[in-house]
Amino acid sequence: MSLRIATFNVENLMTRFDFTGFRNQLRQDRVIKLFDVKSEGVYQQLEQARVIASTDDTRQMTALAVADADADILCLQEVDNMEALQAFEYNYLFRMVGNGYRQKYLVEGNDSRGIDVAVLMREETRDGRKIELQEIKSHAMLTYRDLGLFNDELARTNRIDDKIFKRDCLQLDLLVGGVPLSLFVVHLKSMDGPRIDGVDSRHGTMPVRRGETEAMRRIIEDRFAGEADQRFVICGDMNDYQERVNVIGRRRTGYRFEYRQEAESALDVFSRDGFAENVVRRREPLDRWTLYHARGPEEQWLCQLDYLWLSPFLASRNAGRLPEIIRHGQPFRTVFPPGQEVERYPRTGWDRPKASDHCPVVMEIDLV
Repeated sequence: MSLRIATFNVENLMTRFDFTGFRNQLRQDRVIKLFDVKSEGVYQQLEQARVIASTDDTRQMTALAVADADADILCLQEVDNMEALQAFEYNYLFRMVGNGYRQKYLVEGNDSRGIDVAVLMREETRDGRKIELQEIKSHAMLTYRDLGLFNDELARTNRIDDKIFKRDCLQLDLLVGGVPLSLFVVHLKSMDGPRIDGVDSRHGTMPVRRGETEAMRRIIEDRFAGEADQRFVICGDMNDYQERVNVIGRRRTGYRFEYRQEAESALDVFSRDGFAENVVRRREPLDRWTLYHARGPEEQWLCQLDYLWLSPFLASRNAGRLPEIIRHGQPFRTVFPPGQEVERYPRTGWDRPKASDHCPVVMEIDLV
């Protein structure tokens, strides 16, 4: 009995306009910076027009990426609210896949921008096995004190009663054809932030992500204490990586690619002691990336931020399977290693529009 499961950061699936850019230049879109806009009212009109003009192409591409993943269960990140999810499913995704995802789940989490994790599920798998929700549980209210995870590293930027998950860890206990499966859907703390004591933003924010991964491991270990044949999958945007591919060069002169392992990552908590397997590592080292990062020619790399971590039981049952990475929605500025180029979706731009800055990851797994 097989099941296709996917994770996808859909990049700001919003129902709101953000007008804070009028007073905060850091929040202002780059195209509006080209114009001298002195009135807040005019700024709001321009911002609404900009967002509406670009969103239709973007969400068509997002829906195409979801359709190409063709998952029975789809774990999403950066969803505004249930209304946004329903509008996207009905007005865009339905045109691609039909009545595919009738089960929709979202719980409001802790993100300051209001973006949440969500899950879309079919009613049945392709082979007609029923997908049933037994229980859904948010862990958004857990604090460092609750799990005894507070330490000196966290104390630099957090307090003991702060919430561990900066969005949520959404737990869904399912029955698929009568077989139990638990999903843990997350979107970890971003790598953005100021340099602290000369430490770059990725390492400066790593203690927060490590607290999140330690908490998830504790939750899962408690959930399956003493249970044989554990079936769980950790899905989501982890905002961290254990390896990356440095992209060196320019368009005119060409590129070369250097694989590099990281000395430390918040995700070491999952790989430690064989707790779970990052199945994307079954692919070739240069072909594991789900995001292209670039801040000019001197800082560009490919890395995996989007993960399906399988329990040892599920990993062993699916030892011969490879996950897929859907890259057709990437913008043309993304630098692909040799042999990986794909046909982009219609109307894809140099930087935008695009399906998302992330790529969906999908895998077909056997549960028994």
